[in-house]
Amino acid sequence: MSAPAPYVELDASALRASILSGERTPQRAVAEAFERIDAVDGELKAFLTTERAWAEERARTLEAELAAGASPGPLFGVPVALKANMCHEGFETNCASRILEGWRAPYTATFVQRLVEAGAIPIGTTNMDEFAMGSSSENSAFGATRNPWDTARTPGGSSSGSAVAVAAGMTPIALGSDTGGSVRQPAALCGIYGLKPTYGRVSRYGLVAFGSSLDQVSPFARSVRDLELVLSAVSGTDALDSTCRELPPFEASGDPGDEAITLEGLRVGLPAEYMPDALDGGVRTAVEAALAQLRSLGAEIVPISLPHSNVAIATYYVVATAEASSNLARYDGVRYGNRTAGDGTLNGMYAATREAGFGDEVKRRILLGTYVLSAGYYDAWYGRALKVRRLVQRDFEEAFASVDVIAGPTAPSPAFALGEKVDDPVAMYASDVMTVPTSLAGLPGLSVPCGFVEADGRKLPVGLQLVAPALAEARVLRVARALEVARGPLARPPAPGTPGTPDTLEEARS
Repeated sequence: MSAPAPYVELDASALRASILSGERTPQRAVAEAFERIDAVDGELKAFLTTERAWAEERARTLEAELAAGASPGPLFGVPVALKANMCHEGFETNCASRILEGWRAPYTATFVQRLVEAGAIPIGTTNMDEFAMGSSSENSAFGATRNPWDTARTPGGSSSGSAVAVAAGMTPIALGSDTGGSVRQPAALCGIYGLKPTYGRVSRYGLVAFGSSLDQVSPFARSVRDLELVLSAVSGTDALDSTCRELPPFEASGDPGDEAITLEGLRVGLPAEYMPDALDGGVRTAVEAALAQLRSLGAEIVPISLPHSNVAIATYYVVATAEASSNLARYDGVRYGNRTAGDGTLNGMYAATREAGFGDEVKRRILLGTYVLSAGYYDAWYGRALKVRRLVQRDFEEAFASVDVIAGPTAPSPAFALGEKVDDPVAMYASDVMTVPTSLAGLPGLSVPCGFVEADGRKLPVGLQLVAPALAEARVLRVARALEVARGPLARPPAPGTPGTPDTLEEARS
């Protein structure tokens, strides 16, 4: 068996520098990405569609523009993967659902257009839980994505394919969407960085909606500086999205080099609710080691409480399903969606279209959402959930009166086995117990790789979640960068199909 194409080691920043130095060209960067995809994605199943012809033509255009004296953008020549719920004109945008199979977007999302204007090259769309509803990728109509650290395990979800594309060295950066943890949780389970910006920081125009008051376009990367670059490229006000804040684009700090970063004076809140007795022991150990490292960099760890965290999951699954039932009403075989004839009547066509087009989890959430919005139940369920959501937000406001950032595990366990929770929706929903409160509050959250747990002879990544007040992305990025400098480059997964994983980060990097 021939060896897989080399893992694409360079992050987006270094890849751009390599192109501008003449070591590479955009065409070569695209070719390397597809060589890696061809070599490993048959097993990992990160991509649903690839757009080679478009990407190659875009690379040639960039080279011509550079030769003509155009100024290269901050992501010049960098291949990027898009989650399959993101519109790029001509790309298939199927949301991993049979109901949209074959549908090609007639326009380009604002955030995708901004990436392209920054010089990035979208190369395809990635697998996901159908309509972003899930935490394991197993709700995709086209089969589950596999974790590159252990292909018998989930990479997390719903932005599973984008996380794996970055973790497995197919692209340096990728976009996902985070509604209740759909970027942070897979970032943690795949050992990379994932940032959910403040709600409204990035336009949602061109993102297929799941929960409109929660969804946020969010980047994956293998370095903190890449997160900054992507956020600065895609953020900023947009008249096409009324929920987008009227703010200038996020301003990246620039490459700070590898000098140690002091966190002297930083107060880091550690909620008791995020370190329960039931927390996986290996996750606890890794998170405590990361907190100790923060302390060694000058930060003070302050015990705090977020008392309404225990009702966040229940609140989320009322609010999010209510919004989903409204958003997905348009997929009826008339306005959108592949039509199934049924018994020949209009209602029969609607029923047959949705029965054939939607998976079980999507149907479950539509039914839940329709119920909580129905006459006689609205106040008891949806109205009450909105009040509890405000209490969750208030918990964070009170905590940030005394601390600068909040830290804790991103997920309560490392990657679990595919099939382990598929028949237990409540257990699956609990995978997002650490991330959902931040989403309900609309705050920025960042998952930082912080160590490994050993299971069945494999080393599985663990993530540390950092949360800041609204619009304080720079704060969590600085803390993440301090940890990145102190810990060194990310480990990389073993080649697909090889047994075991490295015993140390040093072996992982070799």
